[in-house]
Amino acid sequence: MAQDRVEAVERALTILDVFDAPQERFTLADLASATGFYKSTLLRLLGSLERYDYVQRGSDGRYQLGHSPVRLARRHPPGRQLAAWIQPALDALAEHSGETAALLEVAAGRAECLLVAMPGVALRHELRPGEHWLLGDPRSPALDFAGGIMVCQALDTVLESRALWLSLSGPAGRLQPPEAAARLIAAVGDLTRSPASRQAAAPEAR
Repeated sequence: MAQDRVEAVERALTILDVFDAPQERFTLADLASATGFYKSTLLRLLGSLERYDYVQRGSDGRYQLGHSPVRLARRHPPGRQLAAWIQPALDALAEHSGETAALLEVAAGRAECLLVAMPGVALRHELRPGEHWLLGDPRSPALDFAGGIMVCQALDTVLESRALWLSLSGPAGRLQPPEAAARLIAAVGDLTRSPASRQAAAPEAR
C-alpha cells in the first residue's frame, strides 16, 4: 500500500535492477539514463549501496554489483526436486574426477552456478552457487579463469524449458578436456535415463 512505501528504498532497488543486464559495469551517466534519477541523487544512494557492498565502484569510476547480492542469492538454492536429482551426480563427478563439478544455468547472455561439488584437494577451482559471469562464447557457458579450464556439457535435452549445463573445472595442467567431456557425457546420459528427470522437469507445487 502507498503508506508502506519508502521512496529512498525504492530508488535504491531501482538502481540495483539496472544491473540485471548483460552489461556488468556502468558509469554514473549510464545509471542516470537508465533510472531517470539526477546524478546527485544517484551519488547519495550509491554511497549507501557501496557501504553495504551491494555495489562496488572501480578505479575508473564505473559501478558493478558487489558481493552482497551473490551472498543473498546463495540462500535460495534451486528447487528441491532439481537439487535432489542433480546433486548426487555432481558429487560423483567430483569424487571420481578429482575436479570441481557444477550445474550451470544460462540466461540473458550470462551463466550462473546453481549447484556445485568440490573435490577434497587443496588445489581446485573454488566455485560457489550464486557466482555468475558473462558468456565469452555463445555456444558454451565455460568460464575463462587464470590457470584453469572448464569443460561443459548441455542438459537441454533433459530440461528443454531451462538452459542447464554440467561442468567440470580445475587446474589446466591437471584437467584433461577429452576425459572431462567423456565423464560429463556419461553423467548426462545417466541423468536422462533416471526417473527423477521427469520429476525435476515438472513444475513444483507452491
